[in-house]
Amino acid sequence: MKAGQVIPGTLLALAPVAAFIAYAASSALPPGAPASTPVFDAALVAKGAALAKIANCATCHTAEGGIPYAGGRALATPFGTIYGTNITPDPRHGIGEWPEAAFIRAMREGIDKDGRHLYPVFPYDHYTLMPDEDLRALYAFIMTRDPVAAEAPANDLRFPFNIRSLIGAWKALYFRPAAFAPDPAQSAQWNRGAYLVQGPAHCGSCHTPRNLLGAEKTKQHVAGGEAEGWHAPALDAGSPSPVPWTAETLYQYLRHGYVEQHAVPAGPMVEVVRNLSTAPEEDVRAISVYIASLGGEETAERRQHAERSVARARNDAAAQAAGAPAATAADGGDPVVRAGRGVYADACASCHGSGRLSASAGTALHLALGSALYFPTPRNLIHIIVDGIVPPDGEPGPWMPGYAGALTDDQVVGLVRFLRSEVAKAPPWRDVEGEVRKARRESERKLAVAEAK
Repeated sequence: MKAGQVIPGTLLALAPVAAFIAYAASSALPPGAPASTPVFDAALVAKGAALAKIANCATCHTAEGGIPYAGGRALATPFGTIYGTNITPDPRHGIGEWPEAAFIRAMREGIDKDGRHLYPVFPYDHYTLMPDEDLRALYAFIMTRDPVAAEAPANDLRFPFNIRSLIGAWKALYFRPAAFAPDPAQSAQWNRGAYLVQGPAHCGSCHTPRNLLGAEKTKQHVAGGEAEGWHAPALDAGSPSPVPWTAETLYQYLRHGYVEQHAVPAGPMVEVVRNLSTAPEEDVRAISVYIASLGGEETAERRQHAERSVARARNDAAAQAAGAPAATAADGGDPVVRAGRGVYADACASCHGSGRLSASAGTALHLALGSALYFPTPRNLIHIIVDGIVPPDGEPGPWMPGYAGALTDDQVVGLVRFLRSEVAKAPPWRDVEGEVRKARRESERKLAVAEAK
């Protein structure tokens, strides 16, 4: 459920329908935990482990700094906060008493063992495509994790979104259980990628826009969406990347998090790439082939845009290396943009001014190639400036310092407006000031949570 506000009366009017659906489709299943620890075939567990990586299961079901799969992660939605549940085999707090049938029903239909509808922040609208053999493998992997006696916090949802029976009405409107249907006109690799993207990897959950009730706009599959306060860019022909993605560059990005002429992962994509770095190589390649195909054939306009972006980056980098100021567009007398140019020169140019144009040319990407400058919202760029890019758990990887304590809000606004107008050569964003205030509040909240721990 990741969408805008909805009129409470709309959902309340659907309550009778919801109650009927809840009664008709949500019977409880009996406990299924055997007296001793279940034994699963090692190959089945290994297959489930690979699927869990692709599905990014640990990310949503692990609190920050917590035990994997023990739940507790706060998942912010426009309707309130939902906490990832404990899915370890603990009998009281986890799913230790869930029989395989209950697990499969939850994945396919969004109904838990006790017959309660699951909030669709859990992407069962994608998992419904998974066949029995994959769900059994995932069950085997989850049930062989160490049980953890940890209870996730109660969800904090505003009325009427905290009424679970209303999810029945939501399902009647938007949820369609289905099996994956391969396209006979495509290759086996393409079909494997299509299945993984549409099913377990649930890429559309973030990269597809949603309606007012939080359902994906399926006719705009991967046309751009939202994820945890970040913009998830379009993966189709509407991709804003200044340099078009290919199957090979997508593979390098998803597998290693680093590829020439493209930015490194940030925000929610950090964990996705972290998981895919150890997923089966052939699956990551299949995902890359399928996503690359969504961009369609290369057009003259896209090719020219890429050539202009690369040429501008090369010219600016050469000027920086020669000690001359990079060429910029006239600021039209805008003092905010002029101030932002100064912030860039002081805080950014030393790394990005002569930055990476190829895999071996350095570490910091030249910002003319940074896709965040071309997004329909400044949100991602602001997050990166304020919080930086820090590898998880101290692991090696691309790093950039956050400037929350070094730049004022006015300086961040100026920098963002300068980068958009003079580096990206794109129309100005709306309400940059408001987005900076939001990012600052979120950064302060995260700092307070970290200090409390």
